[in-house]
Amino acid sequence: LSSCTPPGMWWRKNPQMSTSFPGNLHLVLVLHPSGLLSSAPSPSSSTDLGFRFSQDDFLLKMPVVMLRSVGDLLRYIDENHLTSDFTAKVEYCQSDWIVLRTAIETFAVTVKEIAQLLQGFGSELSETELPDEASAIEFLLHSHTHRYRQMKDDIRSVLKEGRLLLSNLETVKASKRDVEEERDLKSDMDTVHRLLTQLRDMEEAFDGFFEKHHLKMQQYLQLLHYEMSFQQMEEVLERITNQEMGIASVGTTVVQTEQLLTDLAKLDTHAQEEMARAQVVILHGHQMATNHHYALALIIQRCNELRHRCDIITTAIRTKRASLSRARDLLLRLEGALRWCDEGAYLLASQMVDKFQTREGAQEALQYLSFHQERAPSALKNSQDILSLELEAILTPQLQVTHQKLNSMLSMIRNREQCLKKLADVQVRPIQLVAPRPEPDHTSQRCKSPLFSPKHGTTPSNGPLSHSIAVTTLISKVWICFHGLDSAHVLHIMKELIATERIYVDELLSVLLGYRAEMEDPSMSNLLPSALRSQKDVLFGNMPEIYQFHSRIFLQDLQGCLETPERVGACFLQRKKKFQVYERYCQNKPHSELLWRQCSDSPFFQECQNKLDHKLGLNSYLLKPVQRLTKYQLLLKELLKHCTEERYRYELQEALNSMLELLKSVNDSMHQIAITGYQGDLSQLGRVVMQGGFSVWISHKRAAVRMKELARFKPMQRHLFLYDLALLFCKRRDDDTYDRTPFYSFKSCLRMSAVGITENVKGDVKKFEIWYSGREVVYIVQAPTLEVKVAWLTEIRKILTNQQKMRQGFYHCYNSFAASTVCVHHFLKCLI
Repeated sequence: LSSCTPPGMWWRKNPQMSTSFPGNLHLVLVLHPSGLLSSAPSPSSSTDLGFRFSQDDFLLKMPVVMLRSVGDLLRYIDENHLTSDFTAKVEYCQSDWIVLRTAIETFAVTVKEIAQLLQGFGSELSETELPDEASAIEFLLHSHTHRYRQMKDDIRSVLKEGRLLLSNLETVKASKRDVEEERDLKSDMDTVHRLLTQLRDMEEAFDGFFEKHHLKMQQYLQLLHYEMSFQQMEEVLERITNQEMGIASVGTTVVQTEQLLTDLAKLDTHAQEEMARAQVVILHGHQMATNHHYALALIIQRCNELRHRCDIITTAIRTKRASLSRARDLLLRLEGALRWCDEGAYLLASQMVDKFQTREGAQEALQYLSFHQERAPSALKNSQDILSLELEAILTPQLQVTHQKLNSMLSMIRNREQCLKKLADVQVRPIQLVAPRPEPDHTSQRCKSPLFSPKHGTTPSNGPLSHSIAVTTLISKVWICFHGLDSAHVLHIMKELIATERIYVDELLSVLLGYRAEMEDPSMSNLLPSALRSQKDVLFGNMPEIYQFHSRIFLQDLQGCLETPERVGACFLQRKKKFQVYERYCQNKPHSELLWRQCSDSPFFQECQNKLDHKLGLNSYLLKPVQRLTKYQLLLKELLKHCTEERYRYELQEALNSMLELLKSVNDSMHQIAITGYQGDLSQLGRVVMQGGFSVWISHKRAAVRMKELARFKPMQRHLFLYDLALLFCKRRDDDTYDRTPFYSFKSCLRMSAVGITENVKGDVKKFEIWYSGREVVYIVQAPTLEVKVAWLTEIRKILTNQQKMRQGFYHCYNSFAASTVCVHHFLKCLI
């Protein structure tokens, strides 16, 4: 006891000590405070002041010795075991010890509270439902970031407090010389070290979790903004397409055609501005894809759709401008030809027959005719076949009318020239000349000509009237041009399909020769990294097989459909099985990408790219087969829009369905290769019919398992794979790799022969039951949407129905076999 503490007071202030000490105390030494008592009690008294003050605490009677000075105390206790309060050698302060101990306990409680706060915040982030509005996402990002920074400040403050506490402990330890005290202080320092380490680990884990969550939120916000930009851009391009289709491909007059060209030029300017904006959206999509956005497939599809729309608009405007320019040129030629014909008709009609009686008159008339023929339109001197080929049959009816008038006029001029030449060469005779005989035939021929009518006689044809005949014919036949509009569009689609197919084949060949073959070239071996040696089949997959199919088979098939585009659907359906090569290519794609990421910086690839003069790297060309599949279904959709005949529409629709089914199959197979932990061969389960994520509850008949499952209030998140012969339950796990590729941990397998379904579950329209082995185990499955539920139930019913039909067929065959066996036995018995 300290000399400043009244006797018995320390025990009353420390009831815990008073309860634990009596079992171990044998003697109580009380150092008498100076001036407190006037007389000293007996040293051996058992009823002295110290005992009386503490008898409420000490229920056991024990000897109490009252001491008058520290010197008396030293007779009982060695000075090396006393603290400085008793002027001894042990450096100890009760208050300092309490402060340090309190600080350690407070720090431990604070670390525990920080851990609880981090866990609560993490759970809140995981369970947060993502809204569909960008403003709400931005608010969540701001609020989550603000709270994250606050927590980071709290963690830094606690870390600072821990480091300060550790520093204080080190200071105290340095001043201590007692081995036992140093050991106690070292234990306290280890505790603080451990708490600091736990706090840093929690901070690091929380930083990683928040970074992933924050990145996903940002990518989701980017996807929302990108989808809005895509929808706006799609609407604008749709309006431009409608405006382009509203501009006629052919005008009836030169003025109208000029106006159509002006309107098309304005539309082209507007379209170029909007397509520049579309290119910005596409570039933004590529940047998002480069940053490994989780919605990579959707973004690539959106970019391809925008690019395809822009290509269609550009080609349509270019084709229409060329068509209108040719139409304007032809209309100008038609007007010039019509004027020349009208002038020729007037010239023939105005020549007086009596002037032909002299040689000079005939020669003068011949000169007029020669001069008029020299002024004939040079373009219309060619044959009709050459003109039709040159102008691609634009305004063919008008061209025929004009050409007919031109032939008639030339025939009339030739007849007149023949007559005039005979008159010019003949000698003058003293007889009266009469009108040459060919004149009546010429008049008759002139009456039959389209340039004249019987009532005009020899009156010259009126120019405007003649031109009005051509315009009338043009208006009466204009439906032919409009009828060819869809055909022209279909032809454009077919040309695009064949041209892009040819480019695709050339790109595949350049990759195979410029990269794959170079891997076997000895002169390039010094540039080839060791990780790539003997790995060409991993890097390129079955690209050679894809190239062989397209270059030798499919390209020729498409070229054969150029004149008969209605056969395109049948062409795709005929080669449906050949397209399965893409499934193997896409299944190898993750391995190829992994190898590419490991070796992309190799000088080998740079050298190959420089030789090929490619602007893009090899990884862009390895993506071409996947992009080509998407392109096919877009082109088939465009052909289907412009096909009117039901038979060919059915073939095109079937071809489109087959390509969409192939894309789905490729996607499903790429998910299937990510399944881990399945003890068996997945190929034995049949084809992958469907796959997707669901919430699942499990119920068992066994009581113990059932109670365990009932304790699970939250559903399990499972990824289901439906095969022809089995249903697999897996757990999706997102691997923390470079491309964040998910994989699926196998959990259970249900044979479809023992599966049953209950389509409706009370309380939720999106739920249904899958029960196994006579409801021994029941899986309550909740689909993300009602449409997904209906699609899965439809496919499951098909599989179960097919299995039932197969069993019925087996039983029928078995019964027939048994009946025939009985008949054979009966027949043999009769024979015997």
